Amino acid sequence: MKAMVLETPGRPLVERDLPKPRIGPGQVLLRVIACAVCRTDLHILDGELPEARLPLVPGHQIVGTVEGRGPGVSRLRPGDRVGVPWLGWTCNRCGYCRSSRENLCDRARFTGYHRDGGYAEYAAADERYCFPIPPNYSDVQAAPLLCAGLIGFRSLRMTGEARRVGFYGFGSSAHLLVQAALHQGRQVYAFTRAGDRAGQEFALRSGAVWSGESGQEPPVTLDAAIIFAPVGELVPAALKAVAKGGSVICAGIHMSDIPAFPYSILWGERVVRSVANLTRADGEEFLQLASRVTIGTHVNPFALSDANQALSALRSGTIQGTAVLVVD
Repeated sequence: MKAMVLETPGRPLVERDLPKPRIGPGQVLLRVIACAVCRTDLHILDGELPEARLPLVPGHQIVGTVEGRGPGVSRLRPGDRVGVPWLGWTCNRCGYCRSSRENLCDRARFTGYHRDGGYAEYAAADERYCFPIPPNYSDVQAAPLLCAGLIGFRSLRMTGEARRVGFYGFGSSAHLLVQAALHQGRQVYAFTRAGDRAGQEFALRSGAVWSGESGQEPPVTLDAAIIFAPVGELVPAALKAVAKGGSVICAGIHMSDIPAFPYSILWGERVVRSVANLTRADGEEFLQLASRVTIGTHVNPFALSDANQALSALRSGTIQGTAVLVVD
């Protein structure tokens, strides 16, 4: 199979011919149709997440069809169309797993990080962590749901009953979650990097009631904020923008250092918390919502061999929505 491989952190991916993955008990072999590109992939490529297995096939927003089944597979059949997310395996035995917090499992293995992912023509996946794709989505449109959608949805749930929610960074996750927020009767206030007029206009077209730069104060006090951009300086900015009792949710797996800030902007029972990975329950709930209310995904298709160009576009901020690798 053809695959795009990370061999050295800090260097571009290399196109290689590799054997198809071998599948073991409980695993399925997938023919990859599409794989969305995530900012976490950039963190892995840059060596900011240091536990990556090398050499590595990145990619953790996989849409594919089942071509082979290992011993013990009972739920999936050849030809089934499924999606594979970031969380690829858990022990199912530890205290976290046994208390519905498998996203915190210390032995967890992640797709495109510890296990080869979807920047390839084939991938192996644990049957337990394969989700049926709602029929109202094409393969390419479905791919961003599997991380941008799932992690974003978990982040939105953590804001509780907040009605006015700020989104700091308006990219792959935010353009999906604004639609879920509107469906729930919320208002979204979008913050982008300085000078990003195109991003602000994209946010307004997507349903935000206001958009501005991350250093600006919103026109109203927010009930909660979600930080999608991996920029620690946004935490104090978001705390200043939320009301007493409000929450600031850090949605990324990696963030630059958070600078010191005065206790006064945290006081008043404001809360700062992170989002770690996802659970199968998150996936099932979000995809059920997506099957009822079609969440439009703004995609930018790239050929598999153009993975480096897709990653460069994401890094530069020229992508509106999500870059998706389409496997021919």
